[in-house]
Amino acid sequence: MKNLSLTLGLWVLGAAMCAAEPIELNLSSPEGIHKVKFYEKKSASGANVLCYEVNYNGKQVVKESQAGLQLDNRVWEMALGMRKLPQPACWMDNLEVDSVAYGSHDTTWTPLYGERSLVRDNYRWGTLYLSKKDGSDYRLNVEVRAYDEGVAFRYYFPEHPKAIFHKVVGDLTEYTFPEGTKAWAEQWAQAHFEYLDVNALKKPVERALTLELPNGVWAALTDADVDDWCLTKFQSSSEKQHTLTSVMYSPVDIVTYYATPWKVIMAADKPGELLEHNYIIENLNPPCEIKNTDWIKPGKIMRETSLTTDQALKTIDFCAEHRIPYMLFDWQWYMPCTSHDGDATKVVSKLNMPKVVAYGKKKGVGIWLYVNQHALQKQMHELFPLLHKWGIVGVKSGFVQYASHRWATWLHDMVRLAAENNLMMNIHDEFRPSGFSRTYPNLLTQEGILGNEEFPDATHSTILPFTRMINGAADYTICYYDKRLKNTHAHQLAASLVFYSPLMTIFWYDRPQFYNGEPEIEWFENLQTVFDESHVLDGMPGKNITMARRKGKEWFVGMLTNNDGSVETLDCSFLDKNQMYLASIYTDGGEEVKTKTQVKCSYVLVGAGDVIKFALKPRGGAAVRLVPVTEKEAKAYKKYNGESF
Repeated sequence: MKNLSLTLGLWVLGAAMCAAEPIELNLSSPEGIHKVKFYEKKSASGANVLCYEVNYNGKQVVKESQAGLQLDNRVWEMALGMRKLPQPACWMDNLEVDSVAYGSHDTTWTPLYGERSLVRDNYRWGTLYLSKKDGSDYRLNVEVRAYDEGVAFRYYFPEHPKAIFHKVVGDLTEYTFPEGTKAWAEQWAQAHFEYLDVNALKKPVERALTLELPNGVWAALTDADVDDWCLTKFQSSSEKQHTLTSVMYSPVDIVTYYATPWKVIMAADKPGELLEHNYIIENLNPPCEIKNTDWIKPGKIMRETSLTTDQALKTIDFCAEHRIPYMLFDWQWYMPCTSHDGDATKVVSKLNMPKVVAYGKKKGVGIWLYVNQHALQKQMHELFPLLHKWGIVGVKSGFVQYASHRWATWLHDMVRLAAENNLMMNIHDEFRPSGFSRTYPNLLTQEGILGNEEFPDATHSTILPFTRMINGAADYTICYYDKRLKNTHAHQLAASLVFYSPLMTIFWYDRPQFYNGEPEIEWFENLQTVFDESHVLDGMPGKNITMARRKGKEWFVGMLTNNDGSVETLDCSFLDKNQMYLASIYTDGGEEVKTKTQVKCSYVLVGAGDVIKFALKPRGGAAVRLVPVTEKEAKAYKKYNGESF
């Protein structure tokens, strides 16, 4: 159950308006970038239809589209003695607009961690109040926010005076776009992408859904605050051209008062701006509910693949040597792990868990454990306190159900239970975030991505930042030494910066003995996983991405190209203009580099006025670390002179 009280700048319109004048909600974002309108109109049959429109900088993003929900409360009405209420074909048909309220909000908050260390929450809001006049006492509010980053709205049910339970059986919200709108779509969270006309989305597709409009606008559809709802996807309408419908995975049973998740429509001039503005999702979630967060610590993590004590101790040594603060035991540390007959309180005999945990603690390496859905469902209330007692710092949940209303609430309650036991979490496999980590930051990351463990190609890597990464953190499981890699090693280095994850998995299929002193591993050693600011400097889906992130005074840059390769430049104007930096540059050097990874390490001095050139190989990339240096330190290096890396 959710309830949000909006108090800033309230004024109610309705009673003071002429009775004959239709009541509409018209809202502009603080700088007038986004405009949204909600209103009612009559259908051919005389029923009321709730509609809305969204514009961006004077251009249509969402044309007139239907809004609302379909409910089936008949059984509950009968049970409570309300047996003569009319039953319209659509629950929304006899709702009437009563009034509208407006206000504004502008605050700044500091997340525990993130892609940026300061978040501004600045919007204008409006609420449209509707009710039925048939004696049912049903009411519905539409709560709308207009940000400069996008538009969000949700449906809110005030408390029903007769306590009728509400059963939501359909989401009527539609999105009608200008003709020719294309989508970067995937049918499930770990799928490959298709670039299709919105009319061709014949099966439900995932969110975030990134759209390219014929008027030059880029848009994205996603959601926020979804811990008590079901998975909702998008599918082309069978009745209306250029229109997407909302597809609920299951019905949702609610007890009023109650607010649905937020529906988010973002628009921008460039696709990279959609990713830069994804903090709108965090803003639409409640603040942190964990009082003491000292135990929540982002960082890098490496999997131990043998599940033996001796190899685990060696992996801990490797992690400690290379500044990796966590080690993971993935599936099969208890057996059978994909059966209800499994018992996650009992460790397989070849693994001495107390010894490993104690050694990890001595070396500064915390231990994470994988736990499958079966054990979590059966014994997590017993298991989580036990894992905390063992000294385990985090749980990676595997193959968990999350799509139906029942399993969505179960999954989010699992994160809450983990927090009660000081356990961090990483959710695999299909689950995608909607901002819950703001409220429960012990949820460091999640999968919901076709990641590196399945060896996708480089073009896939250049699509992800503008699509899946809008949702939030993704555990891409960076591989490095595995011979099945389709992309270059410099691509792998850059990917660890581009694909944001507070818990960054590296060396997914690797073991310590695979390391032979490759000098570029210093990139992983120095890499941060949370940042003070993040910027997309360049990029287009399917072509390339250049991402820059700052932590303190240091900058990290990741460049990814597609399967064909490309010529790229790094404009250093984002750097402090009064400071010289040492650029550690990692590129694909080819056969002239006599290591098995063939990564070339270059070190040059750069300033804000420099533009660094790159010739990225097919399936390649580049990683750059920029560290401020003093005049004395700079004497050991040469200044960048325009060469191409």
